[in-house]
Amino acid sequence: MAHLGMTAVHPDRNFWHGKRVLLTGHTGFKGAWLTLWLNRLGAKVTGISLPPNTSPSLFELTGLQASCQSHYCDIRDAQAIAMLSAKARPEIVFHLAAQPLVRASYQQPLETFSTNIMGSANLLDALRGCDTPRVAVMITTDKVYRNNEWPWPYRENDTLGGHDPYSASKAAAEIVIESYRKAFLAEQGLAVASARAGNVIGGGDWSVDRLIPDAVRAWQAGTTLEIRRPQAVRPWQHVLDPLAGYLVLAQKLWGDAGLAGAYNFGPPSQNAATVREVIELARAEHAEAKVRYDEEGKGPHEAQWLTLETAKTIHNLSFQPILSLADSVQLTMEWYRAQRNGTDSLQLCTQQISAYESAL
Repeated sequence: MAHLGMTAVHPDRNFWHGKRVLLTGHTGFKGAWLTLWLNRLGAKVTGISLPPNTSPSLFELTGLQASCQSHYCDIRDAQAIAMLSAKARPEIVFHLAAQPLVRASYQQPLETFSTNIMGSANLLDALRGCDTPRVAVMITTDKVYRNNEWPWPYRENDTLGGHDPYSASKAAAEIVIESYRKAFLAEQGLAVASARAGNVIGGGDWSVDRLIPDAVRAWQAGTTLEIRRPQAVRPWQHVLDPLAGYLVLAQKLWGDAGLAGAYNFGPPSQNAATVREVIELARAEHAEAKVRYDEEGKGPHEAQWLTLETAKTIHNLSFQPILSLADSVQLTMEWYRAQRNGTDSLQLCTQQISAYESAL
C-alpha cells in the first residue's frame, strides 16, 4: 500500500468496543463494508435498510444478516424508522441509506428525492428528543456542490446545487441536515456532521452504471466495456479510505461536538483522475480486457470535472487517505478476481481491512 499521507488519527478499537451503533443502508456496498469493520472493532450494530438490491450482494455473501441486528425497512417510512431507532438506543448513528445512482435518478426522480431528502429528515426527526445518541454522521456525496466545471477543488463552504436529481437531492439533504443540527439536535447534545465522499471503488460492488462493476461484468463475460465519458475527472478512492474517515469523524465528534459540520473525504485534489486512467489501471489487472471509448459522451448530463478540497478534514480530524489510485484499483480488481475464483468474500474483506489497519 502506497501512502499518500499518514493518518495521525485512525479507527480506535478501544473507542468502538461495545458502542451501540445504528447504521442505515447496511445492506449496500459501503454499508456492508462499514458493518464488517464495526463488527471487527467490537461495536454492537443495528442495521436498517431495504433488502439487498443486487445479486450477488456483499451483504449476503459475507453473512452479515447473522452478525448484526438487521431490519428491512424503507427509510421513507417515518413511523417505522422512529420505532426502530428508539428500540436500538444508539450512541452513534451512520446514515448511508440512499438512492445512490446518478443515471437512475433521471429514471426515478421522485423516488430519488423522497428517499434522499425525506429519508434523511425521517432519521433526523427520529433522533430528535432521544437521550442516547451523541453522534450522527450523515453520508451525502461529493456531488452536492453546484458544479462550475472548473479545475479548482470544491470546499465545504462552496455553494450547493445539482443538475441531475441525484445531486440535487443530496444537496437538499445537506440543507435539511444543517437545519436539524441548528434547530434541534445541537441543543440536545447530539453532534451531527455530513460526510461528502468522492467516487468510491472496492470489491463487492455489483451496482449498475458504476465504472468498476460495469468493467468487471463486461470483462468476466468476455464482452467489450463501453465507456461514455472517458475524460471525466473524479476524486476516486478505495472504499476503506472514506470509511476510515467516517469512523475517525465519529470519534472526534464524540470528544468535541464543536467539530460538527460538513467534511469532504477524498484524495488530494491533484490526484484526481479521468475515467480513462482508472479503466487503464483496471485493464492492466485483467487479461483479455476490451474497452471502447465514446468520446462524444452520450446520455444524460453528468459533470465533467469534480475534485474536492480536504484541508478542513486534515486540519480538524488529523485524517488523510493512505491508498494511492493505483493501489485502490489493484486491491479492487484483486478482490473480484479472487472472489470469482472461489475465495470466501468475508475472508477477502477481512484480509483487506486487516492489511489497511496494519498500514495506518
